[in-house]
Parts: sequence; structure tokens; C-alpha cells
Amino acid sequence: MTMTRVFDASREEVFRMTIDPALVPEWWGPSTLTTMVDTMDVRVGGKWRYVQHDAEGTEHAFHGAYLEVDPPGRLVYTFEYEGMPGDVMVETAVFEEVDGKTMMTVTDLFPSKEARDASLAAGMEAGARESMDRFARLLAARPR
Repeated sequence: MTMTRVFDASREEVFRMTIDPALVPEWWGPSTLTTMVDTMDVRVGGKWRYVQHDAEGTEHAFHGAYLEVDPPGRLVYTFEYEGMPGDVMVETAVFEEVDGKTMMTVTDLFPSKEARDASLAAGMEAGARESMDRFARLLAARPR
């Protein structure tokens, strides 16, 4: 699965916002959930873990490990929803400068068609789209 979005900012700024643990809770995931960064060690071999809570307090946790970190052009990491253990995907984010803006292309490689279909059925596409919308709003609101 591949998602592409163009942001009106430099590659450096877009990349930096992607890996800033203070900013991730402001844009990652649906706005109906509260996101907390539990761990975020952005280096090859480093781990990450985000925990989300809904209005009823239900917890949704995600984790992975960084496989490639090449600022400001590329970030590759594993991604696993703890509610579906064993379905580990590899997510690759590529940041390209296009006419003074940044095109971010995110490709998700699932371990199987069934894992992909389950993630889509659980709302992954809508969550990713809302995350990118929130990211764009946060980016536009930041002082330049």
C-alpha cells in the first residue's frame, strides 16, 4: 500500500516533524484518540512505541524498530499493532523535494494479503489520511 502527500515545507522540516517525539502526539492517528510516545529512539536498531487511548480509556499500542535512518530523505521501520501480534509490516517513508515543497511517499509492505486486508478493515487507511491532514495543519501553523 502506498500513500503520497505534498507538504509546503522543506524536506528537513518535514523529516524533523516526523521524528520529533514532542510533535508526534499532535498529528499521529485519529483526533478521537490521545497518542503518547512511550519510546522513540530514532537510529538504526532503535525502538519506537506509541500508545493511544480512546474516550473510554481503551488502549491501542503500536511498536517497531528502525531499519534505516537517512535524514532528510528516508526512514524505514517495522510497524506492529499490539492488538494483532505477529503481523509485522515494514513502512518506508521517502521525502523528496518537488518545486520547493516536500513530497512524502509512505509504502507499507505487509507480511500477507490477509494482514493488509485486516489492517484496512480496522480503519488504517482513514487513520493514515487523518494523520496526514493533521500533520499538514500542524506544519502550516508552525512559525517559519
